[in-house]
Amino acid sequence: MDPNQKSQSATNSSPASWPTTSTARAYPVLVMLILVWGTNWPIMKIGLRYLTPLQFTAARLALATLCMFALVLAMRRLRLPRRVDMPVVLSVGLVQIGLFLTLVNMALVHVEAGRSAILAYTMPLWVAPMSLILLGERLTPLKLAGLVSGLAGVAVLFNPLGFDWSDRDALLGNGLLMLGALAWAGVIVHLRAHPWEFSPLELAPWQFLVGFLPFLVAALWLDHASPIAWGRPLLAVLIYNGPLATAFAFWAAVTVNRALPAITTSLAFLGVPVVGMIASAVALGEPFTSTKLAGMALILAGLALASLADWQAASGTSVKTAAPPKG
Repeated sequence: MDPNQKSQSATNSSPASWPTTSTARAYPVLVMLILVWGTNWPIMKIGLRYLTPLQFTAARLALATLCMFALVLAMRRLRLPRRVDMPVVLSVGLVQIGLFLTLVNMALVHVEAGRSAILAYTMPLWVAPMSLILLGERLTPLKLAGLVSGLAGVAVLFNPLGFDWSDRDALLGNGLLMLGALAWAGVIVHLRAHPWEFSPLELAPWQFLVGFLPFLVAALWLDHASPIAWGRPLLAVLIYNGPLATAFAFWAAVTVNRALPAITTSLAFLGVPVVGMIASAVALGEPFTSTKLAGMALILAGLALASLADWQAASGTSVKTAAPPKG
């Protein structure tokens, strides 16, 4: 979800009317968010030892949905979404939340957690060409350089020397990750063009509910014969994924994006796949191969260039001379 999006209405639901966390408090929240998202990659892979991908999606979203409704209700902001916001409720809920998590879960069955984190975070690379085609946005030199660097990183990860092309499971898993990144990018492009009525935080409970229900039905229908290995390890994974890595992470992302400069948060989020690869190496013993490191470096460089291009366009001045907006 794109927490940077703001309501275009003049109603009291406008994000601008919400209290903003101070900059000093936002930085610890940002660090915690990066650590929570990054370390969750090996945790998700561990969780798939006990649940099928569909069961994992349904269980994670069940807990996250309850937490988001409780949060918004406690803030006295719970209200039914209006018709103008229903398209983003559906696209975010069904595609960015439900479908993306399911594709990632299916991929993690076959792909290393660290590699999965890198490929899943290629999403911003695909936003640029989609925005060019669908929204008529200009592909600036910085964005073009970022796209080229990111695609080079993807090519490195799939080079013949570092990828087993005979492994059909690996091909399937990596393909699912790329599909998930493309789906997420498509939703971001949709969000950019959407005329917001309510804030992202007010819509979040309904988006999580929309993402949860169809995948619960799918899990009950398709995986009803697959036993769930209940126990302390699974409960720990679900508690981490539902309340912490999903509900808290959503609130934290909205908070830091409102309190900190966009360029700060965009570049800081590049730390998520780095933490994911390190955590996967520590928790699961995944190796630091030269192919993985080179691919990650090129992709992160591309994402950084794309973030700089977005900030430059928003500021209307050069990156060298512009002062970042205050939180």
